[in-house]
Amino acid sequence: QLQIAESGGDLVQPGGSLRLSCEASGFTFEYYAIGWFRQAPGKEYEGVSCISSIRSAEPMTYYVDSVKDRFTIARDRTKNTVYLQMNSMKPEETGVYFCAARTADFSLKSMCTMDSEYDYWGRGTQVTVSS
Repeated sequence: QLQIAESGGDLVQPGGSLRLSCEASGFTFEYYAIGWFRQAPGKEYEGVSCISSIRSAEPMTYYVDSVKDRFTIARDRTKNTVYLQMNSMKPEETGVYFCAARTADFSLKSMCTMDSEYDYWGRGTQVTVSS
């Protein structure tokens, strides 16, 4: 059974850092494109960052403009895990953070932030940025 589990969410002060983990079980994560999304209360999913599978002809990482130079997405193939390192966090980044997997890589980078494009989802981890 394919499962994804996020962890690492916490309460952090503005300007602080968190590292989220997305661990897969039942499948080899590195063969999937992975996206991180967040959902604020009462709002829709917002794509944050994505990483291509190791099979991609054009390996890529992608970040929405609001998190560029502050967030980093990375794989640990030995642990079947994808991480999202978040630095200099802002209160407006509060929400539930979800990890999602897609069996096919994206032909356009910008598509990787579309939640409808993903096949498997975790249950999310709560991130609160507040003093």
